[in-house]
Amino acid sequence: MKKRAFTMVELILVIVIFGIIGAIGADIIATMYKNYIQARTINYLQSQSDITLQQIAKRLQYRIKDTAIAYQSGAAVDTNNPLQLSDSRVGDTYDVIEWIGYSNEALLNAGGNPGWSGFVDLDSGDTSSTGQSLSTPGSNLTFAKDIISTLTNGDIDLTTNKEAALIFRDAPALGLNIVEAYNWEKGGGRADPNYIIPVTNDGDNIFDITLVGIGSNITEAIYEQYYLAHTAYAIVTDGIDKDFKLNLHYNFQPWAGERYKTSGNVSLLADNVNLFRVRQTGSTIRLKLCLHDGNKSGAGDFIVTCKEEVVL
Repeated sequence: MKKRAFTMVELILVIVIFGIIGAIGADIIATMYKNYIQARTINYLQSQSDITLQQIAKRLQYRIKDTAIAYQSGAAVDTNNPLQLSDSRVGDTYDVIEWIGYSNEALLNAGGNPGWSGFVDLDSGDTSSTGQSLSTPGSNLTFAKDIISTLTNGDIDLTTNKEAALIFRDAPALGLNIVEAYNWEKGGGRADPNYIIPVTNDGDNIFDITLVGIGSNITEAIYEQYYLAHTAYAIVTDGIDKDFKLNLHYNFQPWAGERYKTSGNVSLLADNVNLFRVRQTGSTIRLKLCLHDGNKSGAGDFIVTCKEEVVL
């Protein structure tokens, strides 16, 4: 039997077909790999955005609401005046957000009384303008002291020169604006904190207080409900527009004249930040964070993802 071989034309045609199939397959594989890299990068950025926003929101959740301010870090000294975060003039150029948080960790005590009850017994004999002391029944200030000392690495432990602060709810304005009331002056160190009263503890239910510049009448400054605070917080941007770091500053005390630039600790929240916005309407704060990948995926253009969070 005579066997017939492939002709040259048939061989060339087969080679061409295989080449086309190979080229298409390689392109499909490359596209699939690129899509995988992009999807992985997007998932990572979304996860990082969510973690970062949760860290900020958790701290803002325990803010003393009237204390939140915003200002421009790069403004001239004479115009670098903070505005209350809810002020409609706060815009995109306000790149520093600060607030005082109440000591939530020291409030909780599963074994008995809370660390601080939030109430002052104005009729108690231990609430005295002469003795400069306050009775706070139902508190376990020893527990609060230990927790705060641990959180601040011993910087605040409710002893002399390591005071926490009392901030009273519903205190009248006393003619002070937001900057004066909470000691947010640019340089700090205001000598007469009418809203913020430094405190040490004298047993589980007694605060020793410092009434600087308030006068001898304790009713001018003391009210029934209070917050106990051991730190302020600041969210600060660091870097160029659309490619900066987001830092959290903490363990600084405005009532002691401290500012985030010179005192406390700092922790990196996120880098490769494309955008960070904070807006307050009423008592609700909206956060928006956009992160990019710095083209680490090699996909060409930067991949950017954005997330938002609402804090009541």
